[in-house]
Amino acid sequence: MIERMNVPTARQSRLAPALPWLGRNLSLGLDPKYRFAAPGWVYAKDGDPILGVLYRSHYSGQGRLPRVSLCVGPGEKLVLLHYTGHAAFVWRKFKDRSGQQGVNNALFVNHRAGLASELILQAEQIAWRHWPGQRLYTYVDPRRVRSSNPGYCYLRAGWRRCGTTKGGLIVLEKHPPRQG
Repeated sequence: MIERMNVPTARQSRLAPALPWLGRNLSLGLDPKYRFAAPGWVYAKDGDPILGVLYRSHYSGQGRLPRVSLCVGPGEKLVLLHYTGHAAFVWRKFKDRSGQQGVNNALFVNHRAGLASELILQAEQIAWRHWPGQRLYTYVDPRRVRSSNPGYCYLRAGWRRCGTTKGGLIVLEKHPPRQG
């Protein structure tokens, strides 16, 4: 049985118009359209309408047309939605022009689905099941996040800063735990 989470009401959120289901638990894990990935997460596809709304609420998706159906980009992808519909996590393995190697966290958006660092830890375990032994990495745009410590939730989840891109994005990474 799926545990129901205590989520804020629509009036408590600045995202009420964008996320009309905020304040309700969608229980996506009970919907046959979604497959169970791990506790709290279900697999989804690029083009899922819930993913589209969450993507447009993220700084990388702002200004995108509401009817754009695909938002992940080319390559091998793993799309996860939190069963409440309040968070999304997208992994993507592709040839990165910046030269980064591994699996890219292309999107993480959390609208009170839980503690961000715990959601990251859960999602990375799912990624390592799909891509065993692979380095995980992500980019954070310090000019576009509201935090005075960009990437803090990743750092709390054990990620480390490993550089910046020519465009000023912070590169964060995490290597799989050593076996044996």
